[in-house]
Amino acid sequence: MAELSVNISNDSVISLTPSCNNLYNHRNEARILMPLHYVIVFVVGLLGNVLALYVIWPNLKKLNSTTLYSAHLVVSDILFTLSLPLRVMYYALGFHWPLGDGLCKFTALLFYINTYAGVNFMTCLSVDRFIAVVLPLRCARFRKVKNVRYICAAVWVLVLMQTLPLLSMPLTNVEDDGYVTCMEYPNFENVENLPVMLIGAVILGYGIPLVIILGCYSVLCFKLRMTAKANPLSEKSGCNRKAIGVICCVILVFVMCYSPYHIDLLQYMIRKLIGHPDCDELHAFQISLHVTVCLMNFNSCLDPFIYFFACKGYKKKVLKLLKRQVSVSFSSVARTSHEASSRDMIGGERINMSSRLRSSVMMD
Repeated sequence: MAELSVNISNDSVISLTPSCNNLYNHRNEARILMPLHYVIVFVVGLLGNVLALYVIWPNLKKLNSTTLYSAHLVVSDILFTLSLPLRVMYYALGFHWPLGDGLCKFTALLFYINTYAGVNFMTCLSVDRFIAVVLPLRCARFRKVKNVRYICAAVWVLVLMQTLPLLSMPLTNVEDDGYVTCMEYPNFENVENLPVMLIGAVILGYGIPLVIILGCYSVLCFKLRMTAKANPLSEKSGCNRKAIGVICCVILVFVMCYSPYHIDLLQYMIRKLIGHPDCDELHAFQISLHVTVCLMNFNSCLDPFIYFFACKGYKKKVLKLLKRQVSVSFSSVARTSHEASSRDMIGGERINMSSRLRSSVMMD
């Protein structure tokens, strides 16, 4: 496939692959399905994470490492969801961006910065849990609030450095049919050393965090199993199984949401290094990118549910908030009944979280 030489400093470039006129043949299906998906992600993700921030905010007065990492993760998810309305408009118009290259770059930065900030803060949380359980004395300094603030600042700086190169690249492209695409892979096709850059980005933004998360939580599961064997009463209560279940859920969500996109990107970049994929292969890759990016972005909806089951205080406060809202709508008799059942649920949660080791594994 012949490639054209382009000046990447231009705000908008002429089609990079003029012979490939089938890259957006799925436009009619995408303009329905993709806006629908992102509207759901926007509504559920924004409401869930705003609720999480509402619950976390009072705890900022008595900060600990877990609360601080969780707050940054919630903020990154909220900022990510705020970038979605313009993406919904773009997909609803059939991959057409009428707002110019500057706004395209702004939404791209917001989109990618907060996607990978989320990955890094999830990694920080796994390391924080690992230190709390396995190395509570030797590495206690890494859990001090002052040091955690520096770590959080370093995460934002690292992610910003990873994504700032987008500003030097053409993010919009005028297609042969007059549509202006924004933030699509074919717009980057002629960027010098693109495969090497993206393979490095996959390793740094996904591979290393995945290894750290799997390593930390595997050790935590092993520690919980050893504790259960040493304490049969703990095993009978089922609390250890719940903690292990939460860990498995966190790992499953991370792998399910982030793996398809990064594996897809990695395999295509390797193929570009060893050969020249044709237009049909590029079109197939383009479709797969749209699907896997949708799946990756769904993570911002799932994080609040993880908070609900993993955070001791979060579940309790959400139940209290729901109880308060229900009490406004129902009669005093129904309200009294609901308050009693809610107290039972919250009391049961307190019993479940009584073990010191399990409290260290579960988020504070």
